Amino acid sequence: MKVLLTGANGFLGKIIKNTLEKEYQIIELSRKSGDYQVSLDKEILEFTESFDLVIHCAGKAHFVPKKNVEKKQFHEVNVIGTENLLKGLEKTVLPKQFVFISSVSVYGQEYGKDINEEHQQEAKDPYGLSKIEAEALVMKWCKKQNVVCTILRLPLLVGEDPPGNLGAMIKAIDKGYYFNIGGGKARKSMVLAQDVAKFIPKVAIIGGIYNLTDGHHPDFSELSMAISKQKNKKKPLNVTMFIANLMGYAGDLLGNKAPINTLKLKKITSDLTFDDTKAREVAGWNPQGVIEWYGKTLK
Repeated sequence: MKVLLTGANGFLGKIIKNTLEKEYQIIELSRKSGDYQVSLDKEILEFTESFDLVIHCAGKAHFVPKKNVEKKQFHEVNVIGTENLLKGLEKTVLPKQFVFISSVSVYGQEYGKDINEEHQQEAKDPYGLSKIEAEALVMKWCKKQNVVCTILRLPLLVGEDPPGNLGAMIKAIDKGYYFNIGGGKARKSMVLAQDVAKFIPKVAIIGGIYNLTDGHHPDFSELSMAISKQKNKKKPLNVTMFIANLMGYAGDLLGNKAPINTLKLKKITSDLTFDDTKAREVAGWNPQGVIEWYGKTLK
């Protein structure tokens, strides 16, 4: 089975490649390495071969843009890049299956519990909007071309040397300056990247839209304790909600330069979890718990 993997050099892309390459022929596409070296947002590629499965993992990762040019990049990379990939595939033999890596950001929620796939897509930020638009492009194209379409909406990804907020958290714990707020009781959905990789070939045959989580939704206290224990660090400090609220109010007065304000504090201290029942019942999703994984592997 020949698999085209876009974004093969990214965090998730590397894990997908390493997980699947023993059983599948992985054809890599990324900007500066792999079998096809191309910026999908800049050109339409003419492939020299056909693929059984396409895993579209390439995209601009979530961050808070500060400039208009950064906001535009989400659309250019995540939407135009996806559109150009689909146009390029039309010039060769069409794949049997297409898997698009999306995000729970499409729901546009900063807090909530057990949000499922039926929830409206209410994102207002450039990243979430770009994922909504890209999802629509993929679904329309797959329907027109009679390709089995799978969309995976992922929360925080966990694995060795993760990027983003989790990477920053691990660094802070390692350096000794991480602290929980109000006991760190807010639960957040997350999922092991390796479990996502293993699941892709199985769900690609079925198709559909799925949230994927570890099913446990660890709170910050559990997560920070697991990381600290395996790195032989002291138990993370805790800031009471009273002190945190004072910091939030001070941040409101200081403006955008403040590291925290009342809105950011509410987001940090509120639950945000997603329901993966559909994936479990329809496609046999049975992931490992993130806390369990840290207990076994993180050094």
